[in-house]
Amino acid sequence: MMFRIGVDVGGTYTDLVATDEAGRTVFAKSPSTPADQSIGVMAGLDELARRLNVTRAAMLAATDRLVHGTTVATNALLERKGAKVALLTTAGHRDVIEMREGLKPDRYDLRSPPPEPLVPRERRFGVRERLKADGEVLIPLDPGSLDDAIAGIEKSGATSVAVCFLHSYLDPVHELAAVARLAQALPGVSISRSSDVLPQIKEYERVSTTIVNACVEPVVRRYLTNLETRLGEAGFRGSLFVVLSHGGMAPVEEAARLAAGTVLSGPAGGMSGGRRCAELVGIPDLVPFDMGGTSTDISLISGGQASLSADGMLAGQRIALRSLDIASIAAGGGSIASVDAGRTLRVGPESAGAVPGPACYGNGGQAATVTDANVVLGYLDAAAFMGGRRPLDRAAAEAAIDRVADAMSLSRIEAAAGICRMINLNMADGIRLMTLRRGVDPRKFALLSFGGAAGLHAAEVARELEIRRIIVPTVASVLSAWGMLTSDLRYEVSRTHYGAGARITAGEVRGLFSQLEQQAAGRLRSWFKGPIAIERSAEMRYGEQIFEIDVSLDGLDWNAADLVDRIEHHFHARHEELYTYASPGQEVVFVNARVAAVGKVPRLDSDMKPAPSSQACVPRGRRQAFLGGWRELPVYALDDLRPGQTLAGPAIIEAETTTVLVDAGDRVTVNALGWLDIELR
Repeated sequence: MMFRIGVDVGGTYTDLVATDEAGRTVFAKSPSTPADQSIGVMAGLDELARRLNVTRAAMLAATDRLVHGTTVATNALLERKGAKVALLTTAGHRDVIEMREGLKPDRYDLRSPPPEPLVPRERRFGVRERLKADGEVLIPLDPGSLDDAIAGIEKSGATSVAVCFLHSYLDPVHELAAVARLAQALPGVSISRSSDVLPQIKEYERVSTTIVNACVEPVVRRYLTNLETRLGEAGFRGSLFVVLSHGGMAPVEEAARLAAGTVLSGPAGGMSGGRRCAELVGIPDLVPFDMGGTSTDISLISGGQASLSADGMLAGQRIALRSLDIASIAAGGGSIASVDAGRTLRVGPESAGAVPGPACYGNGGQAATVTDANVVLGYLDAAAFMGGRRPLDRAAAEAAIDRVADAMSLSRIEAAAGICRMINLNMADGIRLMTLRRGVDPRKFALLSFGGAAGLHAAEVARELEIRRIIVPTVASVLSAWGMLTSDLRYEVSRTHYGAGARITAGEVRGLFSQLEQQAAGRLRSWFKGPIAIERSAEMRYGEQIFEIDVSLDGLDWNAADLVDRIEHHFHARHEELYTYASPGQEVVFVNARVAAVGKVPRLDSDMKPAPSSQACVPRGRRQAFLGGWRELPVYALDDLRPGQTLAGPAIIEAETTTVLVDAGDRVTVNALGWLDIELR
């Protein structure tokens, strides 16, 4: 039997999914180990093997592909525990990283300090060299100036260097020479070159992205190398791939080289799973809502497709690599509830994480969390959590909630209900930002509820947004890991078109994309021998604008005499779609060409349909839960439900790793896949 395994490391749990040739899907969870994520991964593989009734060695020996989503780069940025970075740049331009774009996140907040740069000024070194805006060499690279900068880098104790010279996206000749000299003089230092990381126009975006890559690359490389070693020692002989922020996967070496492209690795797996869900249930418009232990990730699938964006920002750092359009908010089961000096209840952004976790975990946590509130309100069965393998401490949850209640002069139940209400409002606001600000009416979409904690909150979040339909897959608690098994290999390249103000010609377009296609397909073929698809897009703007929008160019007739007119027509249509207007009479500027080579990876069928049943649903038991008042609710086991069955709320539906709360008046239909299709009243 051959296996494919997906692994998603979250802030609280590490999720694992295995599929086999017979279509069987088995999943497991293990606590994440932030100090060394590979420890939690290996422990999860032990649990996964136990559920498959084989040894770990036998399972890994029969696994031909393991796809991994990691938060190593994310955590390194958030916690500022990446490498000690130095910047090597054109003399006179070392403050680009601090001047940024001249904009503030909140322009009316005069007291808000700018984000602290990853590289302090004393570790930024200028080199005498200069390229003109058309790529012509104005000042040759000065070897003496370069040697002085390298000596300064060595003295600074930097362990990683970002090399970003002015206009090097047009000609990397000076960067290549500087990198060669750096590697010779400082052989133990990691080097990131901007003309390799992001070879396109806009200095701040290119410098910032390269610095982020230099910061996280040593950490990501060390982790992935360590994981490869552990897997090899455990008997794994297949291919290890890492999911990147754009939703495609890449081999370990590529993921380590472009480490900044892994900052949304885990959530990108959730988007891949969301697209697959849209296909399976035949609902092209979904709002994927992924609530885990530490955060909630919100995205949008419209017409069966997820959008890509180059406007990424994390921990105050600009990352201009293309990534799936995902909004992450600090709202999860481990979000901590507190009361400020004005006796106002706050939930998050701090989280109890995996260690110590919520108070009810019994690991020494004292702070009240959303999970503790769900225990107090009766939504979670303390004795049945994680299938009974990890019972919760109800008394500890009550004590934690009581501390919040006492600070606000409320009862225990009022405080717990308030915590749930606050987190639901926070998540609803996050969905509003993802939808309404993009011109999308969420009422026309269905909510795709996944992540271990989402099922308890999905109905109230949807009701707040007037969404009337919720889909809960049977793999909801591990959907990101499951989605990783639906990812394809992907390699993206881009190039800026320098037109000196002239309109791009059809010949220039064809030549530019032809070169990029050869480069992208050639690189992908070194990893993959199967069929390759090419996706083309361009970043364009009106002449007076200072920002570009991404325009898909797939489906164009590249031999058409009016090719440029057709490209501009696509731009006008996309601009109107995003901003409700277009200006066909204005000049259109073609800025960046982008090509993605996509390797379509054969998949094992993990979508087996259970046998339908016409019998009525039978609850496994009943328990008291608070829904405005205490009520005895029927409790159903998700594993017992069969396609065709229906049930009415209020009710609780439990699985080993997730719980779904169905409100009064809501109706649940079990679809052909065994998934829950909830219609809200």
